[in-house]
Order: sequence, then C-alpha cells, then structure tokens
Amino acid sequence: MNMKICVVGTGYVGLITGVGLAKNGFDVVCVDVDSRKVEMINRKEPPIFEEGLPELMQELVPKKMSATTDLKKAVLESGIVFICVGTPCGDSGKIDLKFVRAAAEQIGKALKEKKDYSVVVVKSTVVPGTTGEVVGPLLEEHSGKRIGKDFGLAMTPEFLREGKAVEDVFAPDRIVIGAVDDKSRSLVKSLYASYSCPILETDLKTAEMIKYASNSFLATKISFVNEMGNLCKKLGIDMNDVAKGMGLDSRIGPKFLQSGCGFGGSCFGKDVSAILNKGREAGEEMTLLKTTLEVNRKQPLKMVELLEKRLGNLKGKKIAVLGLAFKEGTDDVRDSPAIPIIRELEGKGAIVAAYDPEASESMKKVFPKLELAKNGGAAVKWADGVLLVTPWKEFETLDYGAKPVIDGKNVLPKEARKRAKYYEGICW
Repeated sequence: MNMKICVVGTGYVGLITGVGLAKNGFDVVCVDVDSRKVEMINRKEPPIFEEGLPELMQELVPKKMSATTDLKKAVLESGIVFICVGTPCGDSGKIDLKFVRAAAEQIGKALKEKKDYSVVVVKSTVVPGTTGEVVGPLLEEHSGKRIGKDFGLAMTPEFLREGKAVEDVFAPDRIVIGAVDDKSRSLVKSLYASYSCPILETDLKTAEMIKYASNSFLATKISFVNEMGNLCKKLGIDMNDVAKGMGLDSRIGPKFLQSGCGFGGSCFGKDVSAILNKGREAGEEMTLLKTTLEVNRKQPLKMVELLEKRLGNLKGKKIAVLGLAFKEGTDDVRDSPAIPIIRELEGKGAIVAAYDPEASESMKKVFPKLELAKNGGAAVKWADGVLLVTPWKEFETLDYGAKPVIDGKNVLPKEARKRAKYYEGICW
C-alpha cells in the first residue's frame, strides 16, 4: 500500500493533522481550493496562528509535506485520504455538509480511476450517521466502486485544543477509530503505531458521537461552573476557591472549572447546537444542553453589567476591551465572548477601543469600524474602564491605575490585581 497521505482541507484540523502525520514520518499532501492558503503552506507560512506550528512547517515543508489545489492527483497518489473540511452551523443549529459532500464527490471521482486500495477517513466533525449515510454513498456513487471491497471508510474524530494543538497532535489523551471493516481499521490504526495513548476501536456512528458527547460535556461543565460563580458573586464568595475545593474530588477533577465570561471558539457552541438539532430530529429533547447554551449566551454580558455599576451610564464612556481571541494562544475569534461584549457596549453608546496580540485584525473583519489600539498599555491609558476578556500574559503587567477593571477570565493573578485600584472579577 502506498502510505502517502492526502489531507483534504487546510483549516485548523487539516493543517495540524497534516503536520502531525508528516512529523511522524509520512509523506503528506494537503489539498485546498484556496490557492492563497496552498501557496502560504508551500512557502512554509502557517495560515493560522498556533504555537510551535511555524517551526514544524520550516522543518517539514517540502521534505515531508506539501500543498496543492489538485485533489484528483493527490488522491491518486495516496493510500489514505482524510476529509478535514469545515462543517459550519446554520441558524437552526443543523450542520451544513456542503463542504463534506463536495469533498466526498470529488474524492469518489478520483477513486474511479484509482487501481490501488485506499481508505477514506472522515475527520471533520459530523453528527452521527454522516460518514456511513452521506459520505459513504457519495463515494460509491461517484467512484462506481464498493466500500469494503474496492476501498475502505473510517471516521477518526479530532480532539485538538486551539493554542495547544501541536502538543495534542503528538500526545493525545486517546485516539478513536470508527471503521466499516477490519481492513480499514487496521490501515488507519497503523498511522498511530508509535502512540502510547489508548486507542478505542468502534463503529462509525459511535466514533462520531464520542466527539459530540465530549464537547457537549465540557461545555456543560463550563456553564455549570459559571452559573455557580454567578451565585457565589452575589453571596460574596470567591468561585475560584470553590472550584479548588471541587477539583480535589477525584470524580470531578480540576479541569474546566474556571468560571468566567463563557466559552467560545469553533467547537463547543457549534457542536452543542448540532447535537441538539440531531436530538430534535430523533425526537429527543435535550434540556440540559439547551440550558448550557443559554447560560453561555448571557455570561459575557455580565461583564458589561459590572462595568455599568462602576461607571454608571456608558454612553460616551471610553471602554478598552483587552483580548479578542476566544482563548489565549490563538488568533481565532469565532464565537469569542468579546463579540457580544463589544456589541453590547456599542449598543449602550460606549466608545470602544480593542486590542489583542494576535486577533485584532481577525476581529476587524467582524467589526469593520472597530477602533484598534496599538497595544494594551495604550488602550488602558485612553480608557475610562477596562474589560479583560482573554488571558494573555502581557495583560498581567499593565498599569491599570485607578481605572475600573472587570476581569472575565482570571487574567490577573492575585498579586497583579493589587495594581488596579478598582479591580473586580466576574465571579469572584
């Protein structure tokens, strides 16, 4: 078998997956319809910000990894083909499979001319049933071949944390492989022969569901802690101390117990919405997950409420929003808590200036008229009040003086809080 690997889609998942496989010794060709991204990759320039990625691309391109817009050629030369395209969510919460469908159709057409056995692996996040009931039939229709006889089909969900993705791709907690048959499973499993983590072998639907169940649980854990934190705030209790006590229980553990202004990013909100929609289609209402999203929708706005208590009417007040990425270590602003915060501030007539060390330009695409500060210090000096939304290290050392500071993510450690005369945490 030709162990050259084709990765279709060079977004976050596809690029990190490709880099991981290339570093582990496989020849990888990444495919994308966006020629700009393809050119950047071939120039060893990451299209996304992720710690450790530039160094790896310098090492691997073009020796073990390259990019192309020619999907057919890449599939014909590869033994395993990963589908890593995006699955955006519509207003109803249902995921849009147009990119997955398009990839499956094109891969199927290429497989029609391929003599060697290949395995197609879905790594895009898709609701249970998609790989077997959508991707599989499209591959068979456009290739004229049969799954399990002429080519294999598998599903391996990704569990990458943005900001820590390079670390995760080489040291995952677990690997899940769903497959239609033993041959497909064995070939995909061979990619991870050097890994020491548990490898769970399942069917296609189970593999798909594990991804959604995992992200939905983590999102629920965050909303639960935030709801507890809101109550603690009113009772004069520091939720950070409560979380420490909770985390010492081995059944609970300390991770994802940090209260704050809510979760964001491309996964949690989208995945919870998608599984809610799938539940409705199956006739199963999922009340807990509905509440998870509702708590998270309201949580960022509590920062604005706290600021109003300090400054009064915000009309005409100058407010600095520090941190625009949904978390530190990335330039991703998708579903960032900063978005509803800025909208709320502007709706109340505040004058907003924002800064993020990596995501300022990304947020400018969401708010074209948003004023961007040249650095955090300049934003603080200009402002009447400050909202700390993303925990970048550089915000810890700023001089906040007598400006009201509302902290939404435990950005400032306890010692640094003393430098801000009017410091207040969202849940502490």
